[in-house]
Amino acid sequence: MRNIVPEKARDLLRQRKDLNGVYSQIQEDLGRVEESLKIFSSSPNRLISEIGTYLFQKKGKRIRPALLILCSKLLSYRGEEHIEMAALVEFIHTASLIHDDIIDKADLRRGRDSVHARWGPNISVLLGDYLYIKTIGMSQESSHPEVLRILTDVTARMIDGELTEYQMSGNLETAEKDYMNIIGKKTASLFSAACQIGAVLSRATREEENRLVDYGRNLGLAFQVTDDLLDFQGDANQLGKPVLSDLSEGRITLPLIYALRSDGSENRDRLRTLLERKKLDGRAKKEILDIIKAEGALDYGHRKAGEFSRRAREVVSGFPESTYRDALSLLAEFILSRDS
Repeated sequence: MRNIVPEKARDLLRQRKDLNGVYSQIQEDLGRVEESLKIFSSSPNRLISEIGTYLFQKKGKRIRPALLILCSKLLSYRGEEHIEMAALVEFIHTASLIHDDIIDKADLRRGRDSVHARWGPNISVLLGDYLYIKTIGMSQESSHPEVLRILTDVTARMIDGELTEYQMSGNLETAEKDYMNIIGKKTASLFSAACQIGAVLSRATREEENRLVDYGRNLGLAFQVTDDLLDFQGDANQLGKPVLSDLSEGRITLPLIYALRSDGSENRDRLRTLLERKKLDGRAKKEILDIIKAEGALDYGHRKAGEFSRRAREVVSGFPESTYRDALSLLAEFILSRDS
């Protein structure tokens, strides 16, 4: 039986557009995920335990675990396996961040020293590998064999996306379709996988599973486009990293792609000249940002993110009414308004 709730309860949920409101129905489960993360990251190896404690002592948004839980609850799941699976999805996400920071030589992650900065690249590579391998190993214990295939496939897709992004770093000829392909693999694939595992645990129909995969993909694309926009217009203190850090690392994201393809040849040519410099000082970064704004690139990015968010909400609206359906819809709205 689906979780049908009074209209008053749904209205209350809609009014709370922060993550606490979105997660209000699953706070207890998310708390159990946190405990699982601590247990899974402990090890007789003192270094692994030390880094694991450092990684998971500060909670992130936990969007991917929340997606898995919400999708399983949406389909009336009543078991316990969703907690462990949600923790494993967060393990994969954490491993990808560790490797990203090594490649980008990033010193900060969520306002703190990155693992790369604190323990060095050699240990970070091994720790990221350890998390990936441990996740795949633990997923074999699932009573649903398909989970192993999903996690193996998404790990390969994320690494594929990272390799493609690295290969295209600094390439001013990057097209929008190339960018969407990269973020589809690096970000949206894990969102989709979390939703799909929630469906698999619930023994969903193939149609329900496909719809949740579609929801997760669109949500992930909206999330990453918004994240890339924040690099141009966010607050460094809230982001936990310097503004324009993506630009400094050679990432060609949607606002740059749009501005480089704009009709304003003078601005376009000047932007290309600035981006071809090996080092960008504060004045050059400000000029780049001014051109991006003048060409309407940020507005274009917000429209694209809005389209993906709207598609996600449309997909999930096809499920029966419940607080979980409303939470998934609200999450698609929250993605657009977040500031970190």
